[in-house]
Order: sequence, then C-alpha cells, then structure tokens
Amino acid sequence: MNVLTKKPQYVNNFYTADETLQKILRDKLPDTFFDYAHEALTAFGARCAGPIDERAKHTDREGEPRLIRYNKFGEETSEVWVNEGYKQTVQETYNTGIVGYVHKEIPALGQKGNYVYSFAQGYLLSQSEPGFYCPVTLTMATAYLLEHYAVEAVKERFMPHVCSTGEAPLYEGATFLTERQGGSDVGANVVQARLIDGEYYLYGEKYFASNAGQCGVAMVLARMADAPQGSKGLTLFAVPWHLEDGSLNGITIRRLKDKLGVRAVPSGEVVFEQSKAYVVGDPSKGIYYMLEALNLSRICNATASVGIMQRALQEAYTYTSARAAFGQPLTQFPAVQHSLATLKAKHHAELIAFFDLIELYDKVTAGHGTPEEQVIVRLLIALVKKETAEQAIHFSHEAIELHGGNGYIEDFVTPRLLRDAQVLTVWEGTANILALELIRLVRKFNAHELLIDMMEQRLHLLTPCHLTKIVETKIEETKRLLQRFIELDEMMQTFEAKAMMKQLVSLYESVNVVAYAKKHQGSDELLADIFLEAEWQLRSLGEEPKTIAYFEQIFK
Repeated sequence: MNVLTKKPQYVNNFYTADETLQKILRDKLPDTFFDYAHEALTAFGARCAGPIDERAKHTDREGEPRLIRYNKFGEETSEVWVNEGYKQTVQETYNTGIVGYVHKEIPALGQKGNYVYSFAQGYLLSQSEPGFYCPVTLTMATAYLLEHYAVEAVKERFMPHVCSTGEAPLYEGATFLTERQGGSDVGANVVQARLIDGEYYLYGEKYFASNAGQCGVAMVLARMADAPQGSKGLTLFAVPWHLEDGSLNGITIRRLKDKLGVRAVPSGEVVFEQSKAYVVGDPSKGIYYMLEALNLSRICNATASVGIMQRALQEAYTYTSARAAFGQPLTQFPAVQHSLATLKAKHHAELIAFFDLIELYDKVTAGHGTPEEQVIVRLLIALVKKETAEQAIHFSHEAIELHGGNGYIEDFVTPRLLRDAQVLTVWEGTANILALELIRLVRKFNAHELLIDMMEQRLHLLTPCHLTKIVETKIEETKRLLQRFIELDEMMQTFEAKAMMKQLVSLYESVNVVAYAKKHQGSDELLADIFLEAEWQLRSLGEEPKTIAYFEQIFK
C-alpha cells in the first residue's frame, strides 16, 4: 500500500529550480544580458509555476475557448470567447517580450534580444501552459515573415502590434496552411487570391486554423489566378482579422475543433469570403517563406516538448519523494531511482543540445551563418523536433506510472501533460515527414557529412576521458551506418530514415552533454555518464546501473 508520508514540496519557480537552464544561459548570453535575463526569468518562472499554472488548469477543464458565431442581432461575428484568466496570461506573457524583443530593443539593455532568451521564456511557459505556447509560436512565425519579407507599408501596419510589449494593441499571429484535401501535401491547396480593383481578396477554406478568432493577422498561403499547380504556385498573404474600421474581414469560423489536448488554443475551420489580403514578398516564393516559418515553428514545438519533459520529471520526483510503500520511501527503490535518474539525464542532455541548436539558429537567422551551418541547422531542427516530441510523450507516460493511480486523475497535472504532449508529434510535421527532410538534406547537401564533421571537431577540442572515448566509438559506428544508408534505394531509405534520425540525434546529444560536463564538471559529469549508458544501452546484465550508483548525488 502506498501512503503519503509528507506533503509534496512542489516547485514554486520553474526558473530558479532549473540549474541546467541557468548554466546554459550563463554560457550563451553576454554578462549584462544574462543579468537582465536572470532577473526577468526569475519573475516569469514564479508566474509560470503559480498563477499561470492555475489559469491553465481552469482553461483546460472548464474555461476552454468557445465559438460565438452571431451577435444578438443575428449578425455574423465569428467571435471566439476566452476566459479572463487566459486573457491575463496572454497580456503577461507578451509583455515579457517573448516575441517582441526578438525584433526590437529591450529598453533596459538598449539592444535587441535573441532567440536564446525567447526560447528560455517559452520553455518556462510550456511547463504550465503548452497550449497557449502555440499562439505564441504562431505570433513568432508571423513576426519573422513580416520582418524578413513584407514591404514597409505592410510592416508598418502590423509589426508594432505583433511585437507589442504593452505599448500598442496586441495582434497575435497565425499561420494558416492546412486544407482538407491537402494536409501535409500543401501543394494541393486551392484557396484563391483574386485581384479586384487593384487589391487582393481571398476565397476558400482553411481546415485546421489554430488561433482562429484570437489572431489579429494571419499569414495565409493562397493561389493567384493563372499560378502554376503545386506548391510553387502559392503566394504568401498577410490577412487582418478585422478591417481598419473594426468590421470582420470577410472571415467566418465554421466550428472549433474538439481536440484531445492543448485546449487553450482555439483551432477552427476558417472560411474566407472576399477577405482583404496583402502580398508578402515575391508572389512566386510563398511556399519557401512559409517553410522558413515552419522551421521556426518546429523549434517552438521542441520548446514545448522539453518544457513538458521538465514538468513531468519535476512532478514525478516530487510525488515519489513524499510517498512510501512497504515501509520505505519510493525513492529508495532501485527501479524508481533508475526511472527518475534516466529521465533526469535524458532531459539534461536534450536541453543542452536544444539550446546549442538555438545558438546556431540565432547566428543563421542574423545572416552570419555559413552555407554549411544553414544546412546543419535545417537538419538539426528535424532531428531535435522529432526526438523531443516523442520524449515528451514518454516522460508524461513515465510520470503517470510513477504516480500510480493518482497519475491518471485530473486533479494532478500528469493527464494534461500527456494530452498536451500527444499533439507535438503531429504539429509541424510528423516523424514520417521529418524523415523525408533528412533524406532530402542528405541527398542534396550531404548534410550528414557536415554534421559529423562538426561533431568531430567539437569532440577533438575536449580532453580525452572515458566519456569522450564512448562518443568517439559512436561517431565511427554512425559513419558506418550512414554509409550503408546512403547506398540504399529510395524505398529502403524512406523505411530506415527514422532509425537513422534517432542515431544522429543521440550522437548530437552525446557530444553536447559531454562538452557541457567537461566544462562544468561535478554532478554534470555524472549526468553525462548516466545519459551515455542509458542512451547507448552500454550496461551489461547484472552490472549496477549508474542511475542507481549516482542517484543521491544528482538529486541532492
């Protein structure tokens, strides 16, 4: 029988409780920026663990968005109602600059922020409200597209609102791609863009449109008259939800989707009927622009995943530390120690690798990356998105099991974590779609060779030890597997690509976690040791697991 021996001491600040995150930011941000970020994230981490988390629970269980199609006069309004707590979370989150400070100066610093800082904020937010991080993601993608490709007049109209930190009315963003006949096959899209009196208007339906009714402007792919078939015939448009006089811009919401999880974000079927739209960029390159935004969204997807992983781990450790069975605390049982330590080491390695990717992404999006680094970033985005999404589900499942029957009860956060995690393997590309990205990058750019070269160079900078020797062995093993992979025919490559992605991402995480351990030492070396043993299944039957040998030291 399990009994509660003491009241669980839940984390009250997601930032101050996360030593790995703090060390990562200290390594990657200049001193003055880190000092600012440390103070701001301390405040935001407390909000995320406190009131934002409470509001998220209410939104998920009782206060989810609702569609109000008509007003009292019977006029079409397609308004989406959200609860007051959700509105407060929206205001608090955007006012931190989670989107805006990527594109404009942080007043206290006199300089722009970056994606490292933004994704640190998103990681904290996702521990309490991964559903709301979806609208934040869409707003980030909208800001990226407008800044990089819109003409000045369109930028001036929308950017101050999309990047608002409280000084202007906020326009959340959205990216509407999916149509019922297309799905992942975006080239099958048929929404039309018609030129009427010198201006463009959209006609047609988007079948899965997230942040419908809450966005101020949506980025929409549509097909102009006489445009070629397929994805190359799509143009990118900025479509305001309301016209400048406040009236609805010919947009109606047919219904909201009844989703398994991430209930905070309203996802609907949106119909355009003479909706005014503004061309963004070269009309022939809409799909390329949207794919760039998709890559940013995939990083955001990974942000939500590592956030869910961390919350699941926190909840599992807190709960098992306060429970006893058969006369002793659960955390004294070897099987429980093994589960918790394996999760901790995996999350530690994955968070380090994730922010290594973000640092490189910052460099590339700022225009300072080499052509080789641009390819590596594309490959890493696919690898990390797939791995983190799958691990978010695994961590949530493990947390439920470690809670026992209580883990399945909605009074605890664990069921919501699992429901919210499940969509992350689907949004922004399933594993099969990401596997095709690997094949394209390998065939066209030899991306595998570029990634292996980068990892070998990093490893050679480290003082040799038993950890580096393990990784060196795995690099050679991966080279042999890649050689076999590139010799396969198209069908077999497609079949083997997901396994190849797992091999590559495990290697990337291994290089990063060992480099981090060599720099910081102490318990970080123990976590690296645990990670390598578990990730590569190095332990022999009957040999004491490092998870158990080091448990007390890594959870002190």
